[in-house]
Amino acid sequence: MSLTTRLTYVLPHRVLSALARRLAYSGHPRISRWLIDTVTRRFGVDLGEAAEPDPRAYATFNAFFTRGLREGARTPDPDPQALLMPADGRISQCGPIGHPFQEPGRIFQAKGQSFTAAELLADEDAARPYANGVFATIYLSPRDYHRVHMPWSGRLLETVHVPGRLFSVGPAAVRTVPRLFARNERLVCHFDTDFGPMAVVMVGALLVSGVETVWGGVEIPRYGDAVTAKDYRGADIALERFAEMARFNYGSTVIVLLPEGVASLASGLSAEAPVRLGERLATLR
Repeated sequence: MSLTTRLTYVLPHRVLSALARRLAYSGHPRISRWLIDTVTRRFGVDLGEAAEPDPRAYATFNAFFTRGLREGARTPDPDPQALLMPADGRISQCGPIGHPFQEPGRIFQAKGQSFTAAELLADEDAARPYANGVFATIYLSPRDYHRVHMPWSGRLLETVHVPGRLFSVGPAAVRTVPRLFARNERLVCHFDTDFGPMAVVMVGALLVSGVETVWGGVEIPRYGDAVTAKDYRGADIALERFAEMARFNYGSTVIVLLPEGVASLASGLSAEAPVRLGERLATLR
């Protein structure tokens, strides 16, 4: 285990993330400009794709980080049977749930590392439809577009805020921190679709200053100690394929779970492959 990864165990996760949130929302011009300029240079952010390409137009670092894209910068795969990539980023892992473990419900994280769908969703019953399904884990780096969109049209049933740690979700941590995505704070979004259930999980991380949804506003940080579910079955919240559903206020990870027999992952998807919002994630069978 690297020194950097060891440090993630002892760092004051919530203190650092709370500080990051204060800085991200600071309207002080010197602070926001310094943060924007630093991240743009360090990570090679392409503002040519942004709806607002002028970095000085953003009043806060958070406004810059959650920036929208210009019209036409991303388009959905034209095949009506294609489920879409929900975000820009890189594939951390993807594949059949249960493989290569011969254990239904177990999800591959990295060599020697795994977690179960029940641990990720914090619910044994909710995890059952995905026991032999497929998954995709997408890592969003600081350079990426940080809004998350719907892979497929669906009606929101429930969200579940699961408190937890705030480990880094960078590649080194993914390789070395056991059950990382099932330990970090996260927001589980359950949808009903025309093929059955679909789960989209927004995983928090060190320095992630918030997760917002289009239907509920700020969902993280909550920093509570108990799993909290919100029932939306009576709210009639329906989101179309490719519609924005949420945004990260700093880089993190999205995990999509699909039930057994519904879809086949797109050919060519593999760990570390760069992906863009709207590309084919999977194809309905």
